[in-house]
Amino acid sequence: MLDLLITGARVRTFDPLSPWAEAVGIRGGRIDYVGGAADAPAARRVRHLERGLVTPGVIDSHNHLLLGFDPDAVSLEGAETLEEVRRRIRDLADRRPELDWICAENAVYSVVEGRRPAARDLAGLTDRPVFVTTYDQHSVWLNDVALRALGIADGAKIPWGRPERDADGAPTGWVTDFYTSAMTTAGLAALQRDIPLYSPARRYRKLTGSMEMATRFGITTVVEPQVPLAEKELFHRAEAEGRLTSRVIAALFHPIDADAAFRRELRAAVDATPETDRLRFGPVKLYADDVIEPHTAWMLEDYANRPGHRGHPSAPVGELTKIVTELDRLGFQTHTHATGDGGVRLALDAIEHAGRANGSADRRHGVVHVECLDPADLPRFQRLGVTAAMQPRHASPDLIKGTWMENVGEQRWGRAWRTRSLMESGAHVALSSDWQVGEMDPLVGMYSALTRAGLDGSEDWTRGERIGLDAALRGYTAEGAWAWHAEEDLGVIRRGAKADLVVWSDDLYSFAEEPAGLLEQHAALTIVGGRIVHDAGEAGAPAPEPAPTAHCSAHQHDGATA
Repeated sequence: MLDLLITGARVRTFDPLSPWAEAVGIRGGRIDYVGGAADAPAARRVRHLERGLVTPGVIDSHNHLLLGFDPDAVSLEGAETLEEVRRRIRDLADRRPELDWICAENAVYSVVEGRRPAARDLAGLTDRPVFVTTYDQHSVWLNDVALRALGIADGAKIPWGRPERDADGAPTGWVTDFYTSAMTTAGLAALQRDIPLYSPARRYRKLTGSMEMATRFGITTVVEPQVPLAEKELFHRAEAEGRLTSRVIAALFHPIDADAAFRRELRAAVDATPETDRLRFGPVKLYADDVIEPHTAWMLEDYANRPGHRGHPSAPVGELTKIVTELDRLGFQTHTHATGDGGVRLALDAIEHAGRANGSADRRHGVVHVECLDPADLPRFQRLGVTAAMQPRHASPDLIKGTWMENVGEQRWGRAWRTRSLMESGAHVALSSDWQVGEMDPLVGMYSALTRAGLDGSEDWTRGERIGLDAALRGYTAEGAWAWHAEEDLGVIRRGAKADLVVWSDDLYSFAEEPAGLLEQHAALTIVGGRIVHDAGEAGAPAPEPAPTAHCSAHQHDGATA
């Protein structure tokens, strides 16, 4: 007898032998029946749906759980003018006199027209230090009080970024290379000492809040792409307390200047941590370059608006190849950030060399973001068996119009986020949110993949890289499973696979031609390992089983934007 039978909705299985079904049966945490509703075995519990679509659970292949939302900081999402940024920061400062630091998140680079924001733009808001991260977490904006408090005003260096200085050597208040430095051992220690936003307690609060959101959005496996060794225990704590409502694959962060001893330390740390049903450590996060907006991504040719400047790789040329080759030899799968076309080529070159040097096969190394891709490098993803881990929302004009587009230049827009081209080449493209850089909700990502437009639908671009709904769903399910060597268990609805499912509020395929309707839908049920972990209360009786005492059953909405 089945434990649970789901009927009444179309079932998209992504099993090539049986792509569609009417019913799914679960027994012992795995799928035990896929087929017609009339032929389904008896079940202890039946959920009959009046409408909807059942798919494999979403695999979000790049989701920064540790960034999350912090209720003691202010989000600048949607603040497109300096006036609005100042208003929100002043409001937090006025409401929270007990805060030693005023922290804000999600600032856009173009908030000040024609230049980067500077310390002077934050003057007069508060007598306390102000610390602002950009929406992509790669830059920080400080006020004069913060520059003095951190010693930057007196010429001090900081281990979590590169303070920008003007022609006279005075700090501007802008700090680049933040996230590549902040998660190093020294960078994180300094942040936790000086910036309350990064205390272990607040980081854990972000982690658990992000997990609750993931479950509510139909995400059954989350890949946290950048975990410092020093914060590994936060995930063990969350698992012990029953807070990992979805599965987690945690990629350990490798600072680009770390040596062979550190790589052996990574290997020992992973070997000493057995994989459990909900938590796996193992991939390694690297950086080939930084990001395009502050001109720090590595480009093959000069930035369009900065002649003579191509950004820079994260390490001296040749060093990334050495690191990837050694990690590959140690059995690691790498997950390498690369945004500029030069950075992408650097990552592909390193992976190709590692395969030749080690004779390794099927590592499934990943290149993350792939924002600007030279045509010569496009076929290499398929040939090398490299996953392109991409975020459809990042290609939306409402996020990149202005700074990104101007920096790259119109002549290279055709290289931007080539999702469809990569898929059609036979490459594996695993879609993801990059929460909290983008909204966590996979429906937002699907809409963006189908439209290449902003959320209001008023403007789109590079239409040739649009993909269809089925391809988008595959990118969030089957392709994500393949990327993480889990295609036998996840990303598919077939007998024997793990029962990770999402029931959508309506048939998503009915919005294939009018994608705006996707933004009105939601996950009605989320099932992980056969257990209902989220129920919107509309998918038929009976109610979900009660949660164990340690399980976090609250699904508080913190706001699904970043």
